Amino acid sequence: MQQAAFDSKGSAIRWTEVPGDEPARVYLHGLGSVSSVYHAHIAARPELVGRRSLFVDLPGHGISDRPADFGYSLEENADAVAAALDRAGVVGAELIAHSMGGAVAVVLAHRRPELVSRLVLAEANLDAFPPPTAGSSGIASYEEDAFVDEHHARVLEAVGPLWAATMRLADPRALHRSAVGLRRGSEPVMRSILEDLPIDRVYLQGEHSGELPGRPALEAAGVRVVTVPCAGHNIMFDNPDVFAAAVAGRY
Repeated sequence: MQQAAFDSKGSAIRWTEVPGDEPARVYLHGLGSVSSVYHAHIAARPELVGRRSLFVDLPGHGISDRPADFGYSLEENADAVAAALDRAGVVGAELIAHSMGGAVAVVLAHRRPELVSRLVLAEANLDAFPPPTAGSSGIASYEEDAFVDEHHARVLEAVGPLWAATMRLADPRALHRSAVGLRRGSEPVMRSILEDLPIDRVYLQGEHSGELPGRPALEAAGVRVVTVPCAGHNIMFDNPDVFAAAVAGRY
């Protein structure tokens, strides 16, 4: 486990790392998740072994610190990841990022382009104000103190055992602020950033999640959009073969 300070008080963002060849692959998780849980089994596949791999937990999640005065916006999360990559001596990384982590990865590529050479996004949030059915919208619908004091436990019961297993490790206040930040989006919005980035970009959409809104415009901008069969939002669990193939550059 390694760490880097991401705020003026020395709060630490932490990651576990597997040594290997460069460029490094950096794995980022979604809201209420943990990077190693969602991605270690992918990095261990035969077609992907041998590359340096970092499993980064975003502030407030997993093994990273959870300062009460941190904003947890997409920009702040991106800057925290940048601090980790700077500390690790990583440049030109391939970012493999799921859901909210994908939004953070897009913002990071915009703010610190030297750190990112490629994006593999699994159902990343691209727009502000996601539909009410999205987990972030449900969490963000509560006032912060009410969520922390009353609704956090109810949300853990409602999301099911898989997501709850990692969500319960996230600080409730950090979870709420992260959801609010995700719902607010970035400026410019993530979709516009992604379309303009001059790097290799792959977007994975689970077949069971329906058609990706704005797909023609993304593809016209050079983003390779892959519909992953037999998969929903958690593509790395539902269809690890296609997920790993995309990370390996076979799409």
